[in-house]
Amino acid sequence: MQKQIIDQMTAWLETLPEAERIEAINAFRIAIHRTSPFRNQPVDCVLWVKQDEITPNDYNPNNVAPPEKKLLLKSLQTDGFTQPIVVHEPENQHYEIIDGFHRQQLATSKSALKSKLKGYLPVAVLQNEASETSGRMASTIRHNRARGRHQINAMADIIRELAQLGWTDKKIGEELGMDADEVLRLRQINGLLDMFSDRQFSEAWTVK
Repeated sequence: MQKQIIDQMTAWLETLPEAERIEAINAFRIAIHRTSPFRNQPVDCVLWVKQDEITPNDYNPNNVAPPEKKLLLKSLQTDGFTQPIVVHEPENQHYEIIDGFHRQQLATSKSALKSKLKGYLPVAVLQNEASETSGRMASTIRHNRARGRHQINAMADIIRELAQLGWTDKKIGEELGMDADEVLRLRQINGLLDMFSDRQFSEAWTVK
């Protein structure tokens, strides 16, 4: 019975034009994902999305050196995509990148690679806290730190922004996998004024 259903689905998919076939495969994957024992894992449902529906974020602190970027391109050309782009649920029909900016950049800028991918990219969609800007920023940093790559100044800027959004030092440390000293050092990069802007001082310190 199972084989018969699969054979019927496969035969039907093969009758569809390519774009409609991709859309149908995505629909099947979403339907299967909803009943999957692993439906709380984003990688359980990898979708193929048109490249122009995916946009980079404006806060990624990760930077790839030219030799590593060249190796990444070689990997994509030779091995193909072995990791999906991690994105947030679409807003206005566009997905925002959480992790995978450099893969997306190469896939859209190299004509041979773009042609091989037929103008699509594989994505895994985050939901939960990624609905908030601060949650998406934290998720991006967690991905970068897990690989040991991030730019210190950009990280410091994000720490400052999270603090301005109301995150305490304790929450920043817990969400980003940092100890208290590391959070403090990153806040210090942006200057003592930012670091102590949320502190209350006696008027005795006022300069007249």
